Amino acid sequence: MGVDVAVTNLSKSFGKQLIWKGVTLTLPAGEISVMLGPSGTGKSVFLKALIGLIKPDEGSIVIEGTDIASCSEKELYEIRKLFGVLFQDGAMFGSMNLYDNVAFPLREHTKKTESEIRDIVMEKMDLVGLLGAEFKLPGEISGGMRKRAGLARALVLDPEILLIDEPDSGLDPVRTSFINQLFVDLNAQIDATFLIVTHDVNSVRVVPDQIGLLYHKHLAMYGPREMLLSSDEPVVAQFLNAQTIGPIGMSEEKDADQLAAEADIKLPPLPPIPLQLEPSNGIPRRAQRPPGEWCRLNGITPPPGSFTPTAATSMG
Repeated sequence: MGVDVAVTNLSKSFGKQLIWKGVTLTLPAGEISVMLGPSGTGKSVFLKALIGLIKPDEGSIVIEGTDIASCSEKELYEIRKLFGVLFQDGAMFGSMNLYDNVAFPLREHTKKTESEIRDIVMEKMDLVGLLGAEFKLPGEISGGMRKRAGLARALVLDPEILLIDEPDSGLDPVRTSFINQLFVDLNAQIDATFLIVTHDVNSVRVVPDQIGLLYHKHLAMYGPREMLLSSDEPVVAQFLNAQTIGPIGMSEEKDADQLAAEADIKLPPLPPIPLQLEPSNGIPRRAQRPPGEWCRLNGITPPPGSFTPTAATSMG
């Protein structure tokens, strides 16, 4: 399960407004990647481009040999079968109970019997901890439960790529911790390729294998978790440590006078890198790639000697 997603030189504008340009990265098969960025930097647009809902102006998105940025509608339809998507609000049908919401993709896209559908739906609801809530309506449950129901629905077609848009929005810190653990547990069980868009820095520090940061209309950096958490690149260090000192301001980018005023301010040391979350279900976290493998996937020459995660690699 899980496939690489190779993005090369991707650019997108809406009219005269450039969203981002020259985005290049590879989402490694079976790993959890997170995409960060200040508000308005096009993170959700990037998700929509990956699933073919938005056509980029330039570049390619290659999945199992098919470039979804330029393929036919028939080819795109087939590639989309690899995806599961968890939308920000869960996107539940309000008039359907949770069971029917989760069963919907199976009824729409397969010819399975109701007996087969029941087995799959109950298995996925069990995976996300919703057994016993099958007949509740979305309006009768909490936001966290709606997100878990949306996740169960995203899983019913056994996706190899799972796209998750701001799973922490509207959740308190405790529920966010629970859903983070759920993602790690699921990744260990189904080994799909995860891409999570989030603003929650606490989640980013402990959940992913890879982290990307969109900023100022380009991909500022993408690479292993430890590499970004130990990076002294100003925008990366500022964002991942929630600092006011740095190039990011209230209107995305600070002006020259603001930056000059901060020039002599000594930044606090980077906090220690926390341990990565481990699956709670006894299944070992997927094997990490050997040193230097991420560099090979992204066409970057590793530093001499063994690859060191503190060697910051800028992608733009």
